[in-house]
Amino acid sequence: LILLAAYTANLASDLTIQKSQTVVSGIDDIKNGKIPFSRIGILVGSAMEDYYLQEVSSGSRNFYSLTSITEAYDKLLSGVIDASIMDVGPVEYATTHIYCNLTLVGADFDASAFGIVYQKGWIYAKELDVNLLSLREQGVLDTLRTKWFEGGDCSQTDDSGTAMTVESLAGLFLTFGVISILSLLLFVWLKRSVIKDYFKSRKRRRTLVITQNTMKEEHPQETVAEQFVHL
Repeated sequence: LILLAAYTANLASDLTIQKSQTVVSGIDDIKNGKIPFSRIGILVGSAMEDYYLQEVSSGSRNFYSLTSITEAYDKLLSGVIDASIMDVGPVEYATTHIYCNLTLVGADFDASAFGIVYQKGWIYAKELDVNLLSLREQGVLDTLRTKWFEGGDCSQTDDSGTAMTVESLAGLFLTFGVISILSLLLFVWLKRSVIKDYFKSRKRRRTLVITQNTMKEEHPQETVAEQFVHL
């Protein structure tokens, strides 16, 4: 019981630590140096590099240089870097549809807007503005955002707890099996005299029954009382 209680306590502690292990909770943790700057991935030549140099490192290029967004995902998954600063749109889609082991943390910062570029004097410019405004008022844009950024394949794993797999309980099963076997052996050892007497009594009864059956075959006309006299 003591071993089982100790193992259960350690297992619960490990699961709690694994679930509560969050590297950063937002941009402020990065600015405060909660993780080494060399383990922060920044896409070289991007707006995020300019932001990092101005707002985080005061011009020092002490970050882990990345050449593409795909490389950022790979380095995060392999544990080479702990965090990366990227645009919300592409990363939000990637973490809800493709990279289920990655997640966004903290609130948005350095907010900016995306626009549609077209030639001056484009004949469909006014029609495009009217249609975009109509889609916004009808809630179509919000529906599309929910579909592509909030309802992905990874959405069901965000709120799930840490599952206790068979591998994580293997030690518990092994401990239980060893203790059960030792308990059985100890019981047999303590009750060895009782068990020995039990088998001896069964052997005597069996010998008596065989003897009685043999006497019946030799003296089929004798009564039961006469058979006991012979015994």
